[in-house]
Amino acid sequence: MPIRKRFESQGVVGVRVGKFNWGLTSTSILYRVGETLIDCGPPNQWRAVRSFVEEASVRELILTHHHEDHSGNAANIAKLNHIMPYAPALGRKKLADGYFIPLVQRIIWGKLPPVQTQPLPEQMVIQNGMSVTAVHTPGHAKDLHCFHFPEQGWIFTADMFIARKIKMLRTDENLQQLIDSLEKLIQLDFDVIFCGHRGPIEEGNQPLIDKFNNLKQLSYDAQTLEKKGHSVEEIVIKLLGPEDAMARSTRLNISKRNMIREALLVKI
Repeated sequence: MPIRKRFESQGVVGVRVGKFNWGLTSTSILYRVGETLIDCGPPNQWRAVRSFVEEASVRELILTHHHEDHSGNAANIAKLNHIMPYAPALGRKKLADGYFIPLVQRIIWGKLPPVQTQPLPEQMVIQNGMSVTAVHTPGHAKDLHCFHFPEQGWIFTADMFIARKIKMLRTDENLQQLIDSLEKLIQLDFDVIFCGHRGPIEEGNQPLIDKFNNLKQLSYDAQTLEKKGHSVEEIVIKLLGPEDAMARSTRLNISKRNMIREALLVKI
C-alpha cells in the first residue's frame, strides 16, 4: 500500500500509512524533522515507510511508545540507516522481547519485529540543533511520551489527542491518567499539535483543552447516573449508545464499556 496522504507544516513533513482506511486509528502518521524521524508506522507498511525514510537522510529515530502502529518499523530503519532508536524506558523491554498483540491489531498493523533501543532522555538536542523535551503522558500506554519543541511551538502527541471526543477505551487504558496527562500538556506553550493519527492541528492547546473538558464531563455524568442506581450497561447506552463493530470484533478489548468503567473511577 503506498503512502495515503502527505503533510507539511512549518518544515515538518509527515505521511499517513495504513493497510486499511477504516478511520483515523486504522492508519498512522510518522513525522520527519530535519534528519530526525518521530515514530515509524506499523510493520505491515514497511514499503511505504521505506520510501519516506529514503527521501532524506535519517540519522535519528525517536519513539513515543511501544505500540506497533508507532514503533513497527524501528528494526528495519535501524538496520537500513545504521542507527539505534531512542525509546521510553518503560517500553524498551517490550520492544526488545516482543509482547502479545491481539488478532485484530495484527491484522490491521502486523507483527512487531523486535528491536534494540537506547534510553530516551528527558531533554535532548536533535541533529538539526532543536531542543526537545520528552513529556511522560501515561494513560493510553504506560510508556507514552509526547515531544515538546518549545522554541518552535510544536508538540508531537502520538495517541494523546486523536479527537476532541472519544467514546471507547482499550482494556489496558487508564482514564484518570489520561486526564492527568492532558492537564499536564495544556500547561505547555505550543501553537501546533502534530497528532499521530489526525495530522497537524494549528489551534494551540485548545483541542487538548476540549478533550480534557469532555472527558471530565463524561466522568461526572457517568458518576451522577451511577448514584441514581443505573448499571454500567445502562450508563453506556444513555451516554455513548450501543457498542459497535469495533467492540464486537475485539471482544470488548476496545469498547464503550471500558470507557464508562474508567469514568466511574475518575476523581471529580
